[in-house]
Amino acid sequence: MTEPKFEDQFAPFGSIESVALTNFQKVVARRLTKSWTEIPHVTHNDDVDVTALEVFRKSLAKDVKLSPLIFLAKALAIALGEFPSFNSSLADDGKTLVLKKYFNIGIAVDGPLGLLVPVLRDVDTKDLQSLSAELAELSALARDKGLPMSAMTGGCMTISSLGGIGGTGFTPIVNQPEVAILGVTKSRIMPVWDGAAFQPRLMMPLSLSYDHRVINGADAARFVRRLEALLNDPAAL
Repeated sequence: MTEPKFEDQFAPFGSIESVALTNFQKVVARRLTKSWTEIPHVTHNDDVDVTALEVFRKSLAKDVKLSPLIFLAKALAIALGEFPSFNSSLADDGKTLVLKKYFNIGIAVDGPLGLLVPVLRDVDTKDLQSLSAELAELSALARDKGLPMSAMTGGCMTISSLGGIGGTGFTPIVNQPEVAILGVTKSRIMPVWDGAAFQPRLMMPLSLSYDHRVINGADAARFVRRLEALLNDPAAL
């Protein structure tokens, strides 16, 4: 007796269409399943004040257009240097933690093939303009032709941004062999109490997912606070 197809269970209820996953989608599915089942994920959600960052960005010359993501990547590289456990990878046997002395930041890019993650290398040594040009080039390549594996490996931590779409937070899945990933959604004006009155401040929601075998909750909260402090002094970046 022939075993019924998976889609046959839905056919009695109405019209359906079966679409095979692409090879790329199958690879992504396997990687995400492996990461989700092997890593004890915890997500720390917080809002960081980026009012000063936005004022600084608008003060730049018109021909210098820098995305908030570039500032965030630069701040992330600095914070990784101050919190070594975030810039690490845990061996499969769970007995060895590899601490990295380089600072490469992956940034997820949505394209026709799905999410690709180009890696900006040596973010700690490059200026914001160079990083912006590099990300623009890699993003265009990802959307038009796809990226070679060499452009998507060697990352220390990944940024997954929904800032251009919306949302107030989500749970990004750690990109193995990394131990943390930073999700960012659309910044919005919120009333913030300054001790005397509520002030309108531009707040950026951050969602930090991390491997709880390596990172504890207190350090995750301190890490996000440090990112906020760095973003509050954008000229120093």
